[in-house]
Amino acid sequence: MSKAGAFDLASGLGGKIQNDDVLSAVDKYEKYHSDFGGVEEDRKANYTDMVNKYYDLVTSFYEYGWGESFHFAPRWKGESLRESIKRHEHFLALQLGLKPGHKVLDVGCGIGGPLREIARFSSTSVMGINNNEYQITRGKALNRVAGVDQTCDFTKADFMKMPFSENSFDAVYAIEATCHAPDAVGCYKEIYRVLKPGQSFAAYEWCMTDAFDPNNQEHKKIKAEIEIGDGLPDIRSTRQCLAALKEAGFEVIWEQDLAKDSPLPWYLPLDTSHFSISSFRLTAVGRFITKNMVMALEYVGLAPKGSQRVQSFLEKAAEGLVAGGKKEIFTPMYFFLARKPQ
Repeated sequence: MSKAGAFDLASGLGGKIQNDDVLSAVDKYEKYHSDFGGVEEDRKANYTDMVNKYYDLVTSFYEYGWGESFHFAPRWKGESLRESIKRHEHFLALQLGLKPGHKVLDVGCGIGGPLREIARFSSTSVMGINNNEYQITRGKALNRVAGVDQTCDFTKADFMKMPFSENSFDAVYAIEATCHAPDAVGCYKEIYRVLKPGQSFAAYEWCMTDAFDPNNQEHKKIKAEIEIGDGLPDIRSTRQCLAALKEAGFEVIWEQDLAKDSPLPWYLPLDTSHFSISSFRLTAVGRFITKNMVMALEYVGLAPKGSQRVQSFLEKAAEGLVAGGKKEIFTPMYFFLARKPQ
Protein backbone atom coordinates (compact mmCIF):
# COMPACT_ATOMS: atom_id res chain seq x y z
CA MET A 1 0.00 0.00 0.00
CA SER A 2 1.54 3.28 -1.12
CA LYS A 3 1.60 6.51 0.77
CA ALA A 4 -1.44 8.49 -0.22
CA GLY A 5 -1.74 11.76 1.65
CA ALA A 6 -0.02 15.11 1.92
CA PHE A 7 1.32 14.48 5.39
CA ASP A 8 2.71 11.09 4.30
CA LEU A 9 4.50 12.90 1.48
CA ALA A 10 5.85 15.52 3.89
CA SER A 11 7.05 12.93 6.41
CA GLY A 12 9.14 11.13 3.82
CA LEU A 13 10.72 14.11 2.11
CA GLY A 14 14.50 13.96 2.35
CA GLY A 15 14.57 10.22 3.06
CA LYS A 16 17.36 9.48 5.54
CA ILE A 17 18.76 13.01 5.27
CA GLN A 18 18.17 15.07 8.41
CA ASN A 19 15.58 17.80 7.80
CA ASP A 20 18.08 20.58 8.50
CA ASP A 21 20.45 19.10 5.89
CA VAL A 22 17.99 18.71 3.00
CA LEU A 23 18.64 22.15 1.52
CA SER A 24 22.42 21.63 1.44
CA ALA A 25 21.88 18.14 -0.06
CA VAL A 26 19.83 19.73 -2.87
CA ASP A 27 22.66 22.22 -3.46
CA LYS A 28 25.24 19.44 -3.67
CA TYR A 29 23.06 17.30 -5.91
CA GLU A 30 22.33 20.12 -8.36
CA LYS A 31 26.03 21.00 -8.63
CA TYR A 32 26.74 17.59 -10.18
CA HIS A 33 24.77 18.59 -13.29
CA SER A 34 25.59 20.70 -16.32
CA ASP A 35 22.96 23.39 -15.64
CA PHE A 36 24.89 24.17 -12.46
CA GLY A 37 28.40 23.78 -13.87
CA GLY A 38 28.82 20.03 -13.23
CA VAL A 39 30.52 17.65 -15.65
CA GLU A 40 29.91 14.04 -16.63
CA GLU A 41 33.28 12.88 -15.24
CA ASP A 42 32.40 14.11 -11.74
CA ARG A 43 28.97 12.49 -11.90
CA LYS A 44 30.54 9.16 -12.83
CA ALA A 45 33.31 9.42 -10.21
CA ASN A 46 30.79 10.29 -7.48
CA TYR A 47 27.82 8.27 -8.72
CA THR A 48 27.16 6.62 -5.33
CA ASP A 49 26.80 9.96 -3.54
CA MET A 50 24.86 11.55 -6.40
CA VAL A 51 22.36 8.70 -6.80
CA ASN A 52 21.90 8.31 -3.02
CA LYS A 53 21.16 12.01 -2.61
CA TYR A 54 18.77 11.84 -5.54
CA TYR A 55 16.72 8.96 -4.12
CA ASP A 56 16.69 10.35 -0.59
CA LEU A 57 15.28 13.56 -2.04
CA VAL A 58 12.75 12.17 -4.53
CA THR A 59 11.43 8.80 -3.29
CA SER A 60 8.42 10.24 -1.47
CA PHE A 61 7.50 12.31 -4.52
CA TYR A 62 7.74 9.20 -6.71
CA GLU A 63 5.60 7.10 -4.41
CA TYR A 64 3.05 9.90 -3.96
CA GLY A 65 2.62 10.40 -7.70
CA TRP A 66 3.49 7.04 -9.24
CA GLY A 67 2.88 4.28 -6.69
CA GLU A 68 5.32 1.55 -5.67
CA SER A 69 6.74 0.80 -9.14
CA PHE A 70 8.87 3.68 -10.37
CA HIS A 71 8.87 2.98 -14.11
CA PHE A 72 7.12 3.57 -17.42
CA ALA A 73 5.36 0.99 -19.61
CA PRO A 74 3.99 0.54 -23.13
CA ARG A 75 0.24 1.03 -22.93
CA TRP A 76 -2.84 -0.21 -24.75
CA LYS A 77 -5.89 1.96 -25.38
CA GLY A 78 -8.35 1.54 -22.51
CA GLU A 79 -5.60 0.34 -20.17
CA SER A 80 -4.84 2.27 -16.99
CA LEU A 81 -1.29 3.27 -16.05
CA ARG A 82 -1.36 0.82 -13.13
CA GLU A 83 -2.50 -2.04 -15.39
CA SER A 84 0.20 -1.27 -17.96
CA ILE A 85 2.91 -1.22 -15.30
CA LYS A 86 1.86 -4.63 -13.98
CA ARG A 87 1.76 -6.07 -17.50
CA HIS A 88 5.24 -4.66 -18.20
CA GLU A 89 6.54 -6.47 -15.10
CA HIS A 90 4.77 -9.72 -16.03
CA PHE A 91 6.27 -9.54 -19.52
CA LEU A 92 9.75 -9.46 -17.98
CA ALA A 93 8.98 -12.50 -15.81
CA LEU A 94 7.66 -14.43 -18.81
CA GLN A 95 10.67 -13.55 -20.96
CA LEU A 96 12.98 -14.83 -18.21
CA GLY A 97 10.99 -18.07 -17.97
CA LEU A 98 10.63 -17.74 -14.21
CA LYS A 99 9.35 -20.81 -12.39
CA PRO A 100 8.35 -21.55 -8.79
CA GLY A 101 11.41 -21.95 -6.61
CA HIS A 102 13.73 -19.83 -8.76
CA LYS A 103 16.06 -17.46 -6.94
CA VAL A 104 15.89 -14.11 -8.72
CA LEU A 105 17.84 -10.84 -8.42
CA ASP A 106 16.31 -7.38 -8.97
CA VAL A 107 19.17 -4.96 -9.69
CA GLY A 108 18.39 -1.43 -8.49
CA CYS A 109 15.05 -2.42 -6.98
CA GLY A 110 13.74 0.89 -5.61
CA ILE A 111 11.15 0.31 -2.88
CA GLY A 112 10.36 -3.09 -4.39
CA GLY A 113 7.11 -2.62 -6.31
CA PRO A 114 8.21 -4.79 -9.27
CA LEU A 115 9.94 -7.22 -6.92
CA ARG A 116 6.69 -7.94 -5.06
CA GLU A 117 4.61 -8.13 -8.23
CA ILE A 118 7.03 -10.50 -10.00
CA ALA A 119 7.44 -12.69 -6.90
CA ARG A 120 3.66 -13.12 -6.60
CA PHE A 121 3.17 -13.59 -10.35
CA SER A 122 5.87 -16.26 -10.70
CA SER A 123 6.01 -17.85 -7.20
CA THR A 124 9.72 -17.07 -6.98
CA SER A 125 12.02 -15.69 -4.30
CA VAL A 126 13.34 -12.26 -5.26
CA MET A 127 16.30 -10.43 -3.75
CA GLY A 128 16.49 -6.70 -4.40
CA ILE A 129 19.82 -4.89 -4.37
CA ASN A 130 19.78 -1.17 -3.66
CA ASN A 131 22.30 1.24 -2.18
CA ASN A 132 19.74 3.63 -0.68
CA GLU A 133 18.93 2.98 2.98
CA TYR A 134 15.64 4.90 2.99
CA GLN A 135 14.26 2.94 0.03
CA ILE A 136 15.24 -0.38 1.62
CA THR A 137 13.55 0.56 4.91
CA ARG A 138 10.42 1.53 3.02
CA GLY A 139 10.58 -1.60 0.85
CA LYS A 140 10.83 -3.95 3.83
CA ALA A 141 7.76 -2.32 5.39
CA LEU A 142 5.82 -2.79 2.15
CA ASN A 143 6.99 -6.42 1.90
CA ARG A 144 5.46 -7.08 5.31
CA VAL A 145 2.19 -5.43 4.28
CA ALA A 146 2.09 -7.52 1.09
CA GLY A 147 2.92 -10.73 2.96
CA VAL A 148 6.03 -11.52 0.89
CA ASP A 149 8.63 -10.83 3.58
CA GLN A 150 9.43 -14.55 3.88
CA THR A 151 10.33 -14.94 0.20
CA CYS A 152 11.55 -11.46 -0.76
CA ASP A 153 14.27 -9.34 0.79
CA PHE A 154 16.71 -6.51 0.15
CA THR A 155 20.48 -6.15 0.26
CA LYS A 156 22.02 -2.71 0.74
CA ALA A 157 24.97 -2.62 -1.63
CA ASP A 158 26.41 -1.05 -4.76
CA PHE A 159 25.39 -3.07 -7.82
CA MET A 160 28.83 -2.33 -9.31
CA LYS A 161 30.32 -4.45 -6.46
CA MET A 162 27.70 -6.98 -5.42
CA PRO A 163 28.21 -9.02 -2.23
CA PHE A 164 27.01 -12.27 -3.83
CA SER A 165 28.95 -15.38 -4.81
CA GLU A 166 29.44 -16.34 -8.45
CA ASN A 167 26.60 -18.28 -10.08
CA SER A 168 24.10 -17.42 -7.32
CA PHE A 169 20.90 -16.59 -9.22
CA ASP A 170 18.56 -18.39 -11.62
CA ALA A 171 17.61 -15.10 -13.27
CA VAL A 172 18.47 -11.39 -13.04
CA TYR A 173 16.48 -8.38 -14.15
CA ALA A 174 16.76 -4.60 -13.99
CA ILE A 175 13.95 -2.13 -14.58
CA GLU A 176 15.10 1.38 -15.53
CA ALA A 177 17.87 1.10 -12.92
CA THR A 178 21.25 0.23 -14.45
CA CYS A 179 21.11 3.57 -16.28
CA HIS A 180 22.53 4.91 -12.97
CA ALA A 181 25.72 2.85 -13.45
CA PRO A 182 28.80 4.92 -14.29
CA ASP A 183 30.08 2.11 -16.51
CA ALA A 184 27.70 -0.21 -18.38
CA VAL A 185 30.31 -2.89 -19.09
CA GLY A 186 31.35 -3.05 -15.42
CA CYS A 187 27.74 -3.26 -14.32
CA TYR A 188 26.84 -6.00 -16.79
CA LYS A 189 29.98 -7.95 -15.87
CA GLU A 190 28.88 -8.00 -12.22
CA ILE A 191 25.45 -9.28 -13.27
CA TYR A 192 27.14 -11.90 -15.47
CA ARG A 193 29.26 -13.00 -12.50
CA VAL A 194 26.34 -13.66 -10.11
CA LEU A 195 24.07 -15.28 -12.73
CA LYS A 196 24.17 -19.06 -13.14
CA PRO A 197 25.53 -20.40 -16.46
CA GLY A 198 22.82 -20.93 -19.07
CA GLN A 199 20.45 -18.51 -17.35
CA SER A 200 19.12 -15.14 -18.47
CA PHE A 201 19.32 -11.43 -17.71
CA ALA A 202 16.59 -9.08 -18.93
CA ALA A 203 16.28 -5.33 -18.58
CA TYR A 204 14.51 -2.16 -19.54
CA GLU A 205 17.16 0.53 -20.09
CA TRP A 206 16.91 4.30 -20.37
CA CYS A 207 18.68 5.21 -23.62
CA MET A 208 19.14 7.84 -26.27
CA THR A 209 17.96 6.49 -29.61
CA ASP A 210 19.59 6.71 -33.03
CA ALA A 211 17.54 9.86 -33.63
CA PHE A 212 19.53 11.73 -30.95
CA ASP A 213 22.00 14.23 -32.43
CA PRO A 214 24.78 15.16 -29.95
CA ASN A 215 25.43 18.34 -31.96
CA ASN A 216 21.81 19.51 -31.76
CA GLN A 217 21.47 22.07 -28.93
CA GLU A 218 17.81 21.27 -28.29
CA HIS A 219 18.60 17.54 -28.08
CA LYS A 220 21.46 18.25 -25.66
CA LYS A 221 19.16 20.40 -23.48
CA ILE A 222 16.55 17.63 -23.31
CA LYS A 223 19.19 15.06 -22.38
CA ALA A 224 20.56 17.34 -19.62
CA GLU A 225 17.05 17.90 -18.19
CA ILE A 226 16.51 14.14 -17.96
CA GLU A 227 19.92 13.64 -16.31
CA ILE A 228 19.42 16.22 -13.55
CA GLY A 229 15.80 15.25 -12.96
CA ASP A 230 16.53 11.53 -12.74
CA GLY A 231 19.93 11.22 -11.06
CA LEU A 232 21.87 10.02 -14.11
CA PRO A 233 25.61 10.42 -14.71
CA ASP A 234 25.04 10.09 -18.48
CA ILE A 235 22.44 8.53 -20.78
CA ARG A 236 23.89 5.86 -23.05
CA SER A 237 22.67 5.04 -26.53
CA THR A 238 20.92 1.78 -27.35
CA ARG A 239 23.97 0.80 -29.41
CA GLN A 240 26.28 1.39 -26.42
CA CYS A 241 24.12 -0.81 -24.19
CA LEU A 242 24.08 -3.60 -26.75
CA ALA A 243 27.86 -3.42 -27.21
CA ALA A 244 28.39 -3.41 -23.42
CA LEU A 245 26.29 -6.57 -23.02
CA LYS A 246 28.38 -8.40 -25.58
CA GLU A 247 31.64 -7.14 -24.08
CA ALA A 248 30.51 -8.42 -20.67
CA GLY A 249 30.16 -11.91 -22.18
CA PHE A 250 26.42 -12.22 -22.74
CA GLU A 251 24.72 -13.77 -25.74
CA VAL A 252 21.94 -11.39 -26.79
CA ILE A 253 18.79 -13.37 -27.56
CA TRP A 254 16.73 -10.39 -28.69
CA GLU A 255 16.49 -6.66 -28.15
CA GLN A 256 14.00 -3.96 -29.11
CA ASP A 257 12.88 -0.47 -28.20
CA LEU A 258 9.39 -1.28 -26.92
CA ALA A 259 8.40 2.39 -27.08
CA LYS A 260 8.14 2.15 -30.86
CA ASP A 261 5.16 -0.21 -30.82
CA SER A 262 3.26 1.25 -27.84
CA PRO A 263 -0.33 2.08 -28.93
CA LEU A 264 -0.33 4.99 -26.46
CA PRO A 265 2.82 7.08 -25.87
CA TRP A 266 4.80 5.94 -22.84
CA TYR A 267 5.16 9.58 -21.74
CA LEU A 268 1.39 10.20 -21.72
CA PRO A 269 1.10 10.28 -17.89
CA LEU A 270 3.55 13.22 -17.80
CA ASP A 271 2.13 15.12 -20.77
CA THR A 272 0.41 18.25 -19.44
CA SER A 273 -2.07 18.17 -22.33
CA HIS A 274 -3.39 14.81 -21.06
CA PHE A 275 -5.94 14.46 -18.25
CA SER A 276 -6.69 11.29 -16.31
CA ILE A 277 -8.74 10.73 -13.17
CA SER A 278 -6.93 7.48 -12.36
CA SER A 279 -3.51 9.20 -12.61
CA PHE A 280 -4.71 12.61 -11.42
CA ARG A 281 -1.57 13.44 -9.41
CA LEU A 282 0.54 13.22 -12.58
CA THR A 283 -1.66 15.60 -14.61
CA ALA A 284 -0.98 19.33 -14.98
CA VAL A 285 -3.70 20.12 -12.42
CA GLY A 286 -2.47 17.43 -10.03
CA ARG A 287 1.13 18.63 -10.30
CA PHE A 288 0.03 22.26 -9.75
CA ILE A 289 -1.78 21.18 -6.58
CA THR A 290 1.25 19.19 -5.42
CA LYS A 291 3.56 22.15 -6.07
CA ASN A 292 1.44 24.49 -3.96
CA MET A 293 0.93 21.86 -1.28
CA VAL A 294 4.69 21.34 -0.97
CA MET A 295 5.17 25.11 -0.83
CA ALA A 296 2.64 25.34 2.02
CA LEU A 297 4.10 22.35 3.89
CA GLU A 298 7.59 23.84 3.63
CA TYR A 299 6.31 27.26 4.76
CA VAL A 300 4.71 25.85 7.94
CA GLY A 301 7.71 23.62 8.67
CA LEU A 302 6.07 20.23 8.00
CA ALA A 303 8.35 19.68 4.99
CA PRO A 304 12.10 20.46 5.11
CA LYS A 305 13.52 23.52 3.38
CA GLY A 306 14.60 22.54 -0.12
CA SER A 307 11.50 20.42 -0.84
CA GLN A 308 10.21 22.94 -3.39
CA ARG A 309 13.50 22.77 -5.27
CA VAL A 310 13.28 18.97 -5.44
CA GLN A 311 9.77 19.28 -6.85
CA SER A 312 11.11 21.85 -9.33
CA PHE A 313 13.86 19.61 -10.78
CA LEU A 314 11.37 16.74 -11.02
CA GLU A 315 9.15 19.06 -13.09
CA LYS A 316 12.17 19.79 -15.30
CA ALA A 317 12.71 16.05 -15.70
CA ALA A 318 9.07 15.55 -16.71
CA GLU A 319 9.41 18.26 -19.35
CA GLY A 320 12.60 16.65 -20.67
CA LEU A 321 11.07 13.18 -20.74
CA VAL A 322 7.99 14.33 -22.65
CA ALA A 323 10.10 16.31 -25.12
CA GLY A 324 12.49 13.38 -25.57
CA GLY A 325 9.58 11.03 -26.14
CA LYS A 326 7.83 13.28 -28.63
CA LYS A 327 11.02 13.77 -30.63
CA GLU A 328 11.77 10.02 -30.30
CA ILE A 329 15.34 10.75 -29.20
CA PHE A 330 14.91 9.02 -25.82
CA THR A 331 13.36 5.76 -24.63
CA PRO A 332 12.88 4.37 -21.10
CA MET A 333 12.16 0.89 -22.40
CA TYR A 334 15.01 -0.39 -24.52
CA PHE A 335 14.44 -4.07 -23.78
CA PHE A 336 16.92 -6.89 -24.07
CA LEU A 337 17.04 -10.55 -23.11
CA ALA A 338 20.58 -11.94 -22.78
CA ARG A 339 21.97 -15.32 -21.73
CA LYS A 340 25.12 -16.33 -19.88
CA PRO A 341 26.65 -19.21 -21.89
CA GLN A 342 26.85 -22.67 -20.30
